Amino acid sequence: MSDIALPAALRPTAPRRSLPPLVLFAIAWLTLVLGIAVLADAVAPYAYTALDLRNRLSPPILFGGTWLHPLGTDELGRDVLSRLIFSIRMSLLIAFGATLVGALIGTSLGFLAAHFRGLVEQMVLALVDFSASLPFLILALAVLAFFGNSLPLFVALLGLHAWERYARIARGLAISASTQGYAAAVRQLGATPRRLYLRHVLPNIASTLIVSMTLAFPEIILLESGLSFLGLGVQPPATSLGSMVGYGREYLTRAPWILLSPAVVIVLTTFSVSMLGDWLRDRLDPTLR
Repeated sequence: MSDIALPAALRPTAPRRSLPPLVLFAIAWLTLVLGIAVLADAVAPYAYTALDLRNRLSPPILFGGTWLHPLGTDELGRDVLSRLIFSIRMSLLIAFGATLVGALIGTSLGFLAAHFRGLVEQMVLALVDFSASLPFLILALAVLAFFGNSLPLFVALLGLHAWERYARIARGLAISASTQGYAAAVRQLGATPRRLYLRHVLPNIASTLIVSMTLAFPEIILLESGLSFLGLGVQPPATSLGSMVGYGREYLTRAPWILLSPAVVIVLTTFSVSMLGDWLRDRLDPTLR
């Protein structure tokens, strides 16, 4: 008996998986924030250091202010919206740079441990355990107080946060890949270790590393905000989200809008990155399928 061809409208179709609403919100918010960071010079109405002493502590438009300063001004008459835009750029630049530094250090050490094994692996694992047991905030305070503060040092210091996660992941996945057929075949063909790990092993574990980066990214934003809040992060005249919150705490009762805007951006950005990272982990991690 021959099969009866059903019309296309009656054929069973696989269910479409739509993105959860929170993931859609996270993607939209991160797209907006990244766009603001890239186009900060074009979208900011004023320079972030421009003073307007006649409008000191002017309230936002929702609290009786004027459209001249929609989010109000600070104690020196600087436009809060303009400072917020440039603070988003600075905070994201620091977070991206520190995340890449940590991923590079951790992945490189993980590959070294997986390749050499023996004493090298024990040294890397001992360094990983030492880094994981050391309170990072205390280390950051000591380094910044002793060596002073500069933007490259600050980014490199934040890059040391959570590098041990990448080292553990890279080591475990590289050891697992070395026992699989494709790694052994490439090695027998005479590929150098650098080519083996960079061209064959790294692309196969990149999804797991990317998920780890999205989970560490909000932690770095919070660390940058905390250190800048304490006065050890971004130094004036530069500005960041954490430094805006730090300067606004002295005017919390008189002008709360100075710190509310950057605080809301910090909360929404960290929430969005965490939500997107959790969703990517569920989609890309084969152990959770």
